[in-house]
This record gives sequence, C-alpha cells and structure tokens, in this order.
Amino acid sequence: MPKITYIEQNGKEHTVEVPVGWTVMEGAVKNRVPGIDADCGGACACATCHVYVDPAWQAKLKPRAEMEAQMLDFALELKPNSRLSCQIKVTQELDGLVVHTPKSQH
Repeated sequence: MPKITYIEQNGKEHTVEVPVGWTVMEGAVKNRVPGIDADCGGACACATCHVYVDPAWQAKLKPRAEMEAQMLDFALELKPNSRLSCQIKVTQELDGLVVHTPKSQH
C-alpha cells in the first residue's frame, strides 16, 4: 500500500498508508491528519483540502484539470505547486508522495 507523508506547517509529519484508488484527501481525512478539512467531501467544490506538492513529486502527478484550477482560485497562499488533494488519485507510483499543508488551514 502506498505511503503518503503529510507535513504540517510546523514541520510535524504524518506518514500513512493510503489504498490505491483513494485520493490524497481521503487518506488524510480517514487518518485524522490535521490541516485538510475537505468541507465538500471531495467534490472539488471548495479549497479546504489545498496542499503543496513536494517539488520532487510534481512531475509525477497528472496536470490540474480546469475545475481544480478554478477552485484553487479560492485557496489562500496559492503557490505554483498548489493542488487540491481531493483531485490526486493514489496509485502505486505515488508511494512516498510528500505534501505540505498551508498555514491558513491549521
């Protein structure tokens, strides 16, 4: 099972196993990782699951879809590596993925 590491703004790390087919957001919510609220439940209708993808992993992810890009306009502290974790499907190739949660979500 792929392991995803979520790093809080204060540097605290949470490494959890996330089943293939789940989203990075589901992995966080179901493992009670702080900083990812997912108010819309993964419908890409809010930006409360905003994360920063570690630069080493950006090229391994599918590009943002138009809907995700539009929702990211509502995120605070937007950066080039900003993504909505509800839009990142976990695959075996993402084993070791590292994401950071924004300060505004803590």
